[in-house]
Amino acid sequence: MYLLNDYNYTLPSDLIAQVPASPRDESRLMVLERRRQRVSHCRFADIARLLFPGDLLVVNNTCVVPARLIGSKETGGRVEVLLQARPARPGATCHNQAVVRPNPVWARVWARGRGGQGGGEGTGNFTCECLVKTSKRPRVGSKFHFNGDLQATVLGWANGLYKLEFRFKEDFDTLLDRIGQIPLPPYIRRDETNPPPCDDRVCYQTVYAERKGAVAAPTAGLHFSGELLNELAEKGVEIVPITLHVGYGSFLPVRVQDVREHRIHPEVYDLTQETARAINKAKDEGRRIIAVGTTTVRVLEFASDAGGRVRAGSGECDLFIYAGFEFRVIDALITNFHLPKTTLLMLIAQFAGRDFILNAYQEAIRRRYRFYSYGDAMLIW
Repeated sequence: MYLLNDYNYTLPSDLIAQVPASPRDESRLMVLERRRQRVSHCRFADIARLLFPGDLLVVNNTCVVPARLIGSKETGGRVEVLLQARPARPGATCHNQAVVRPNPVWARVWARGRGGQGGGEGTGNFTCECLVKTSKRPRVGSKFHFNGDLQATVLGWANGLYKLEFRFKEDFDTLLDRIGQIPLPPYIRRDETNPPPCDDRVCYQTVYAERKGAVAAPTAGLHFSGELLNELAEKGVEIVPITLHVGYGSFLPVRVQDVREHRIHPEVYDLTQETARAINKAKDEGRRIIAVGTTTVRVLEFASDAGGRVRAGSGECDLFIYAGFEFRVIDALITNFHLPKTTLLMLIAQFAGRDFILNAYQEAIRRRYRFYSYGDAMLIW
């Protein structure tokens, strides 16, 4: 249970989804019942009949920022930079074209998650840890140039990340929206010489994205359409948001053979008083709490006490869930199919049972489910 190879499987490369289902909620859904060790199959839109009035659905309303920058070195060579800690102002909200504004029935999700509007950083500078891809390792003092008069200077390097100082002459949020690209996972292939097969600025964003700060999407939420959320709300399913700004730390390879030695990179979270009250009320009333995505699970379990009640607050979440962990808050989990040997697979293996999950993955492969960020989904009871 603690060896890295305990969470390995082989996936045919043609099952790695390169585009999402269209419409969103027409992806496939594998339903796992742990108690009965039963697996069934349906469409994601069928989740409206699988959830009951009074169920509480918790979503992660983080918004993916276009944190991938393509520029050049002073020598003229190409450089690619991925911001790891987006310097968003407190409460920065998402104005990306990808966001589908909620209709009135589930607009309470939108309202509960909103922070202050605030202004941009304006002209100035900041330092940020970044992944840098270039032909040769840049030295301290090296300068990069990007569109929009954005410049960066290398200040140092440690643990695979470069510390860069950025200088800019306009509102940074506006500048990044204009010149930045959505940081897709490396297994989603794009040919920069040809038009993409889908608009990733729209597809790689949940319809309820609100709080700027993520460099990777909470992908379980990508399956929800506004129409499906409206149907759930009309049925009496309560929907509340938390925020966890997903970083690439959650997806970095586990490089130790004993998974207990691995450490999760901290990620910024926020759990509002209103959301905490709603979760605790549902808990007290014996209603089911369904988490959308592993990021949501980590925040809820991180912020909970021994009785499964959550406390409001914000800070950094570094909870690593693996074999032996006792879940205190959630009753069900909606999630995607995850890469082998990852902390995400370890989390769902602990929730559902390792053998049950790995057997379900083999069945998904036989039935040709689509895997990873743009792939199909699971509902685990």
